[in-house]
Amino acid sequence: MSALFAFLHHAAAFGFVAALSVELALLREPPDAKVVQRLVRADIAAGVLAGLVLAVGLARVFHFEKGAAYYAHSAPFIAKMTLFAIVAVLSLYPTLTFLSWRRALRRGETLRVAPERLRRLRLLVHAELTGVLLMLLAAALMARGVGYFG
Repeated sequence: MSALFAFLHHAAAFGFVAALSVELALLREPPDAKVVQRLVRADIAAGVLAGLVLAVGLARVFHFEKGAAYYAHSAPFIAKMTLFAIVAVLSLYPTLTFLSWRRALRRGETLRVAPERLRRLRLLVHAELTGVLLMLLAAALMARGVGYFG
């Protein structure tokens, strides 16, 4: 079971990175209705996959691996969870923006997106991906017992 949950955790994490990469690719040019729909779908996928990463990861912490008491004394684990929270907060602006675009298009409004807003959205998605990269570093350190202070 431990190996299955490790696989699920990693598969969800890779899916999350893929969904964020799709968002980044779609944000290259001002979006039209079709692109907005794809952005919303990619963002929903990213959210669901992030939730799976968290749920499966916490199941691993509490029911498999070394146990919650061990991870509570692991600096890389604490860093990984902090980074996860930061990535979640960073994702709020893009999510709310994509949903507002979809609502505007449903009302028949013409979507005009300033280049600065696209740059800001790309920057945030890049920051999310950087956070994931740092989580991978924390996971590698954690797996080797680096930073355990118990």
